[in-house]
Amino acid sequence: MSLIEQIGILRKEINTDSYPMSLGEIINLYRDNELDIHPEFQRLYRWSDIQKSRLIESILLGIPLPSFFVSQRSDGIWDVIDGLQRLSTIFSFIGIYKDENGEITEPLRLVETEHLNLEGMYWDKENELSLPKELQRTFKREKIDFKIIKNESDPMMKYELFQRLNTYGSELSDQEVRNCLLIMMNREMFEWLKDLSNLPEFTASLPISENKVEIQYYMELATRFIILKDIEESFLSEIRDINDFITMKTKELANNPSFDYEEEGVIFLETFKIINSALGEDSFRKYDGNRYKGPFLLSIYEVLALGVGYLFSKNPGLDKQLLKEKIIAVSQELSTEQDYIANSGSGYRANQRLPKLIPLGRQLLS
Repeated sequence: MSLIEQIGILRKEINTDSYPMSLGEIINLYRDNELDIHPEFQRLYRWSDIQKSRLIESILLGIPLPSFFVSQRSDGIWDVIDGLQRLSTIFSFIGIYKDENGEITEPLRLVETEHLNLEGMYWDKENELSLPKELQRTFKREKIDFKIIKNESDPMMKYELFQRLNTYGSELSDQEVRNCLLIMMNREMFEWLKDLSNLPEFTASLPISENKVEIQYYMELATRFIILKDIEESFLSEIRDINDFITMKTKELANNPSFDYEEEGVIFLETFKIINSALGEDSFRKYDGNRYKGPFLLSIYEVLALGVGYLFSKNPGLDKQLLKEKIIAVSQELSTEQDYIANSGSGYRANQRLPKLIPLGRQLLS
């Protein structure tokens, strides 16, 4: 099939429309619950009060905003794909923004901006500095461009669009984008993965920085474990970009009705229970011949955690005491293991490491 034919087929899978709407119309859609902006995403979008106030200033000054993207669901409701933070800022300023529990939140109080004197101003609040009525009318009449992916489009297109719009040039980490995708596609799986990533047996063995905790690194490591522990070794060489691969497999799992949450959860818990019992917070640190030191190393995680998980998935009745001793021995052996040394380190990308380290972990622990 030629490139032109491929493009022709894929373009037919996307049915879109585009038209301008006033902010007043958008506000009414939100009030009527016809616009879903996913408030559970907002903790991932780190806009400051000055960024929010600048957005309101831009609207008041008539500065055009970038297009907003929505996907039309089968029930006619619009699912916001891009523009979550901008819309939530607008609704918060108006005083109608609802949190994850459907409760109205405290209205946005503006801070000082570059061009307008908005310091301390609310939309309309008793006994407080409020935006004049004529400016409220002007604000609600401002037009914004909406691009709509219609319901007839391929259902996966809105997830593809969300991923692309929120990855390139975004402050979100790859896992934060995956979390948003999971919330949209399969909330049960999102909650399940979140619970796994918060297990004390898991977190106690992973001494990671607060910054990495913020960008959902625990959940990324849990996701990698679920996806990579049973992967066929012959398939490892085909991975080009690990983040794209993990995202693709996450979407596949989210759409798999036969995924066994209970069995996979037991394997996860048993794996990190025994690893933490053996080594605690030294589980994925480098051994220098005398002691463990340094930060968490992803390469050791790929050998030990994925290796132990693979063993449990193939043989749940393992001798745990023997395995515990083996984990300690292997973790120390890695400091002199030539295959590990030759395929780990900062200069090795995941698609170079994984075809070597995952089979190595299975071999050393078997």
